[in-house]
Amino acid sequence: MNMLYVYGALIVAIIAEVIATTALARSVGFTKLWPSAIAIIGYAIAIWLLAYALRFMPSGIVYAVWSGAGIVLIAVVAWIWYGQRLDTAATAGIALIIAGVAVINLFSDTTLH
Repeated sequence: MNMLYVYGALIVAIIAEVIATTALARSVGFTKLWPSAIAIIGYAIAIWLLAYALRFMPSGIVYAVWSGAGIVLIAVVAWIWYGQRLDTAATAGIALIIAGVAVINLFSDTTLH
């Protein structure tokens, strides 16, 4: 399988999850129709694309990249759009997540089956 397709699916899964999580926060416990619908559809797309990536990559790698990148992007979106600030410890933790995802992708031989 072409690595570009697998990583493309994983990137789109991450974007779908970030959109879904942002909408979920605005759904007010699934009481608002459009944010709720966006959250459900976004998570469905993310899971479907994760299942595709799991056909070619180990589950630990897929989940580490998906969740790590999702955490970082959600924090950035919350900061830019909603003014949510992070303290020093949270920023350091996110930097470690970024470093971990980078190490996996740059140095691990287990990224593709």
